[in-house]
Amino acid sequence: MKRNLGLVILLLCLVSACKDDVLPKPKAMLRLEYPSGKEGTLETEHFSIKYNETAQLKSESNTSFTLDYPLMKGSIFINYKAVNGNLDKLLTDAQKLSYEHVVKADGIYEEPVVNEPYKVYGMYYEVKGNAASQSQFYVTDSTKHFVTGSLYFYAKPNYDSILPAAVHLQKDIRKIIESLRWKE
Repeated sequence: MKRNLGLVILLLCLVSACKDDVLPKPKAMLRLEYPSGKEGTLETEHFSIKYNETAQLKSESNTSFTLDYPLMKGSIFINYKAVNGNLDKLLTDAQKLSYEHVVKADGIYEEPVVNEPYKVYGMYYEVKGNAASQSQFYVTDSTKHFVTGSLYFYAKPNYDSILPAAVHLQKDIRKIIESLRWKE
């Protein structure tokens, strides 16, 4: 009996030793492609912009609206304020809002906005990491108009998961900034 048991154990060891080595899976990225859509124009009382028509335009007031991207579960919120001797306060508030995300962010990249022919000046912020907003911006003509914008997703921030959608929407934000024209 002991001899049969030893033979069974030996056979089990030989059979289990014939397995292939376990290899880790290679790193891969999920490839997500979003539709580029047609370019539309939004005319407000104070300015005009070009935007991606895959977004659903939701106007909340005469000075505030949302570009909603249901496929990516994100939205770009845009607000207009008139400059009435309060430019310093508007700039301080916009910069403060952008840097509130520094607690959760891995880093914030700043890109100045200067479009001299159309008198559009401001700052674009790209936020890296698990922050609530992945991008923010403000633009002004320094005398009459001030516009702020921010990108938010409907889900809890997980930078790796939302990165493809964030990159796509950041391109749309840059197009909005580049195409912005003030009205007198």
